[in-house]
Amino acid sequence: MRGTGWLAGWRLTFGGQDKGWDGALATVVEDDFEQVFVVYYDVPAWDEKELDAWEGAALGVYRKTRVRVQTLDGDVLCWMYVLDDYEGGLPSARYLGILADAAEKAGAPDDYVKDLRTRPCASLGD
Repeated sequence: MRGTGWLAGWRLTFGGQDKGWDGALATVVEDDFEQVFVVYYDVPAWDEKELDAWEGAALGVYRKTRVRVQTLDGDVLCWMYVLDDYEGGLPSARYLGILADAAEKAGAPDDYVKDLRTRPCASLGD
């Protein structure tokens, strides 16, 4: 983990529910009035292909894009994976809990974590 910051001009959303996973998948879409708390990592070049495979970049599930993350030490250019699918659908409660726990552990503001924990989610039978 290299640090945390805000992805200004983007909002967290979900999509790809029809892909057959455990509900919709997390992604971000551009939105001038929103921002997303993010953790950024230092990934060595030799591990980049492995991460691309893990995130489904080679399968067309996610695509990589370059973004500017605002940090307390200034802006940082980072790679980010964006879902290559339509926005929509609900994540599972389990998936949303994992995102909220990770944000909390990384130091996201309490109101941001609370918003994650209270987002609508798919029930187990859906």
